[in-house]
Amino acid sequence: MAVWEGKKYKLEKSENFDEYMKELGVGMVLRKMGNNVSPTVELKKDGDNYSFTTASTLKTITINFKLGEEFDEETLDGRKLKSVFTLDGNKLVQEQKGDKPSTIIREFTDSELVTTLTLNDVKSDPADDPKR
Repeated sequence: MAVWEGKKYKLEKSENFDEYMKELGVGMVLRKMGNNVSPTVELKKDGDNYSFTTASTLKTITINFKLGEEFDEETLDGRKLKSVFTLDGNKLVQEQKGDKPSTIIREFTDSELVTTLTLNDVKSDPADDPKR
């Protein structure tokens, strides 16, 4: 059983997320909302099918996918793009393809989920937090 199975993870902190959203072109109002929510995420597996749910007070979105298969995605900020997920041990890697290609790496442990978002030279990564 994978460490993430049967678990929900709540956002406790983020570093440089506002800069990441600016680089994506997200407007100030959506950035303020995005910086003030603490979503809960859950990854589930059913055979070859996965679902990744992000739930917050503003919106809940579920992404359904199969590893290695490209699919159409609409992001929380309304962008429409292509994505593909791969799983490397306990790291779920998402490559978003479109006008602004982005990589999202989600590393699961028994007690936490560390998410690193990268777009161009901008990285949102709690590992950059000296308190971590």
